[in-house]
Amino acid sequence: MISILSYNVNGIRAAERKGFFNWLAEESPDILCIQETKAQKEQLDETFTAPEGYHTFWYSAEKKGYSSVAIFSKLKPNHVEYGCGIPVYDKEGRILRADYDKFSIISAYFPSGTSGDIRQKFKEAFLDDMFDYISDLKKEIPNLIISGDYNICHRPIDIHDPVRNKKSSGFLPQERQWISKLIDSGFVDTFRKFNQDPDHYSWWSYRAGARAKNKGWRIDYQMVAKSIAENCVGAEILPEVIHSDHCPIKILMDF
Repeated sequence: MISILSYNVNGIRAAERKGFFNWLAEESPDILCIQETKAQKEQLDETFTAPEGYHTFWYSAEKKGYSSVAIFSKLKPNHVEYGCGIPVYDKEGRILRADYDKFSIISAYFPSGTSGDIRQKFKEAFLDDMFDYISDLKKEIPNLIISGDYNICHRPIDIHDPVRNKKSSGFLPQERQWISKLIDSGFVDTFRKFNQDPDHYSWWSYRAGARAKNKGWRIDYQMVAKSIAENCVGAEILPEVIHSDHCPIKILMDF
């Protein structure tokens, strides 16, 4: 059994001050995909870069303190691929892939469009390009897991107020359709494989006590290729883990 977690930490140095590495030692996932580290590896000491039992891989934005992804893995990958080969996204440190014997996993940080029209257009271009990238990659690596912060709620069940948010970035029709298109292309939303209940979220605004009231959005996913969907034997969201405005999401894979 392999436990795989994905977690947008919203700044790994800030998360560390809130006990992130104590939690990591207790939870002890086999693989942890991290988004929004907001750090370059050379800025960090061994607390971050060499936690006991883990190989760590970092792919950072050119701009310091921005975006950036990492993978912590007890299993040594056969290969690590830094970036997706599209410079405009790679300079923001959004895609990192680790290849293992029976599957490959991507730690992905999708852009947010909440800051205005320019970034929303950037996000939608990213979605188009990412779909093509994933489609091509699946021909070479069929057993693919795409873990990360997608910055999209798929269905009304995934957001606390779908009516008021129907024109909000992250719940726009074209974004939601992209998730449907990804699933139709041969992926399974692992959480929804096991749980069809409402009120399960992975991100909450820091404003107005949203987390305490559970007024959240489910924008973090672990999408598993259909070829290995039956190997996914469990999935859950861990809202009690608080180092970030997001919480970790978890799957169990049995190969």
